[in-house]
Amino acid sequence: MSREGGSSSTRSRYGRRDGDAPARTDRGERNARAPRRDDVQTLGSGRRQSYGSPQQQRVKAARQPLRDRDFYPEGYTDERDTTEVPDGVRLQKVLAQAGVASRRACEEMIGEGRVTVNGQVVRRFGAKVDPAAQVIHVDGMRIPTAPDLVYYALNKPIGVVSTMSDPQGRPCLADFVEELAPRLFHVGRLDTETEGLLLLTNDGELANRLTHPSYGVQKKYWAKVPGPIPRDLGRRLRQGVELEDGLVRADSFSIVQEHGQQALVEVVLHEGRKHVVRRMLEESGHRVIDLARIEFGPVKLGRTKPGTVRALSLKEVGELYAAVKL
Repeated sequence: MSREGGSSSTRSRYGRRDGDAPARTDRGERNARAPRRDDVQTLGSGRRQSYGSPQQQRVKAARQPLRDRDFYPEGYTDERDTTEVPDGVRLQKVLAQAGVASRRACEEMIGEGRVTVNGQVVRRFGAKVDPAAQVIHVDGMRIPTAPDLVYYALNKPIGVVSTMSDPQGRPCLADFVEELAPRLFHVGRLDTETEGLLLLTNDGELANRLTHPSYGVQKKYWAKVPGPIPRDLGRRLRQGVELEDGLVRADSFSIVQEHGQQALVEVVLHEGRKHVVRRMLEESGHRVIDLARIEFGPVKLGRTKPGTVRALSLKEVGELYAAVKL
């Protein structure tokens, strides 16, 4: 027996007559279609919004996701991460062990896109890397992460030979650093009668670049010479002084102080020829009484006492890398 208004054949396939309002349940909108996982949500909005054809809107996980045009330029594609080392160490742990910051702060740096591995930005907190083989930068500065590499500064005293051993039995660099690490390289040399800053490391590539004149890493010296100092001495040193092994030019020259018949002058140059500062000053008519190197690139001698060794800071090592484009 049919009801008034039509038979059951007029009901829709969902159990209601055509024209009836959609049924609602006591659970609110749960009868509405749940959004698909590959639907695109715009930032700050609860509704779905997508661009392109229907085929483009259904994106598989292996393909490029659709990007909100307000935040990504047209044609933007994600770079595939090629830095992952399955058996490596978590990136935030490597950074924390290198002394960058706490592990929590390192995670924030990674999330902010401030960390690169082999030149590629890595934002994954769980990313695993090989600290001995991969090059890691934070805010554009390289971080020394290889666990076996060390970097030291020594204030070499007068009378010490700039070698790791001496057949004549004179004091040498090994007397100060032999217990720190095996096979340390001294970066350049200071003659026996010159004191001051000397770098030591087992990072062979860095040591070679720091001593190569093509990278132009500057060294700063203080020299005590007889006074008075003529006004044109700086100009002559910057123009170049001819020595027996070729022309040498100072990058800069200044008078630190003058007292009676002696003066303390500052000479900056990027050459590393033997006795070069002494020879160029003597060729200019100013015999060197005392000489000390106080800076090597970004590293400063500071308050380090003669015969004292200190480990370079993370910032100093990063600046040395940057100075030689590593």
